[in-house]
Amino acid sequence: MYFKERAHAKLHDAQLQASLARFQGKFVPARKTAITELDDFEGTRDAAAEIRQRALDDLDVWLTIFDENARARGATVLYAQTPAEINALVLEIAQRHGVRKIIKSKSMVSEESGLDHAIEAAGMTVVETDLGEYILQINNYEPPSHIIGPALHKSREEVSALFEARHGTPRKDAIDELCLEARGVLRTHYLTADMGISGGNFFVAETGSVVLVTNEGNATLTTTLPKVHVAISGIEKVVPTLEDVATLMRLLPRSATGQSISNYVDILTGVKDRGEFHGVEHMYFIVVDSGRSAVLGSDVRQALRCIRCGACMNHCPVYQNVGGHAYGWVYPGPIGIVLTPMYVGLDNALDLPYASTMCNQCGVVCPVKIPLPDLQRKLREKEFERDLRSWHERVGLKAWGWLARRPALYGVATRVGVRMLRTLGDRNGMIRRLPFGSGWTDERDMPAPAGRTFREQYKARKAASHPDALAVSVQGKPSASEAREGSRKETLG
Repeated sequence: MYFKERAHAKLHDAQLQASLARFQGKFVPARKTAITELDDFEGTRDAAAEIRQRALDDLDVWLTIFDENARARGATVLYAQTPAEINALVLEIAQRHGVRKIIKSKSMVSEESGLDHAIEAAGMTVVETDLGEYILQINNYEPPSHIIGPALHKSREEVSALFEARHGTPRKDAIDELCLEARGVLRTHYLTADMGISGGNFFVAETGSVVLVTNEGNATLTTTLPKVHVAISGIEKVVPTLEDVATLMRLLPRSATGQSISNYVDILTGVKDRGEFHGVEHMYFIVVDSGRSAVLGSDVRQALRCIRCGACMNHCPVYQNVGGHAYGWVYPGPIGIVLTPMYVGLDNALDLPYASTMCNQCGVVCPVKIPLPDLQRKLREKEFERDLRSWHERVGLKAWGWLARRPALYGVATRVGVRMLRTLGDRNGMIRRLPFGSGWTDERDMPAPAGRTFREQYKARKAASHPDALAVSVQGKPSASEAREGSRKETLG
């Protein structure tokens, strides 16, 4: 609800701005290089979009196939309609197996339900094993600010001080030393946990598998060392085949971090058989709706194609300047602008559809070609239709719409408007303050218009370039240019 206020505060947060500046120099250039490795990047994007859309178009079919194949391989498939049901199912599984300690790899859906808090409230220990998520957990469960890099808003100095305070160890300043310290702390938890929880990049219908993509190896340890594994993901993460996963994996790491392939790709299928060393004794899938079927039935359904790469926020000029916390919920950036209002209610996220410049950087880089600006515009239209915008905004837009449908009046109004705006410019030709539009000029200067409309300037330039082209004889005689054209046709004839 308060994106504008939060964004204003983040713009003046010096530490955040320094962290965002460092972040911008990493993922974006790396992606630009990585996509050149593909012979046909745009063709691969087309294929990936088709795969994701095909899964969504027949989602009930693919979910049924996934359910049957997962059960055939010894897994238990459960369904959660709400965030509360996610937590209830996890606690029920934990109670059934006498679980005391749970380790987790990154799961955005569990962020939606506040699962860690529910586990702790039930008297169990839960430890996040993704390094970024672990940093945020020991910092009083600070929310993640990015899908791929949850703690990218934190500086090395902040993490160093946090580890010193929480681990009781001498302060370390080198990044590799901090990583080794976290590794040492987490290794004990891997070896003593009773249950592991993961998200799921993809659920594969063909094999009943979950695919996990990580760079730290934490998901591998989380899902194989404990005796129980619970994979939680949304209904939209189902893909038909492993071949489809292979296509999507050509784009996911390149779009996310600029890598040709992530360090670890786990494909986990069922429970371990007798004599197998790796694997779990009990495997559960929790397939989550939590508003997704409503999105599927809406006119922004294409948003469910998202593969959570984070490319849209990496390239978004708004995200680059305010970070993820300004968006107020689990999903930041351009994809969050669409998903959050649909999941929590449009009336609870009125600012988000307007947290965009409509530059379409997000749409251009999305590996599955989600038309994000179009979807954001649809949500703006819904707000307007439901009278969720302020009265003066609604009146202003209706007045503009009425005027735009009357070209003659619109022409007069624009001629008057550009002349008035011209008078607001200073000696450098810039408007520093815009009456009734201070939101535009509080943080930026605007060039004053030339004092004439585009049509006026175009007509004047055309007349200057071809002075006789517009000449018309008072007595109806052809202009000089028309006469020359006629003479040329006679000669050619």
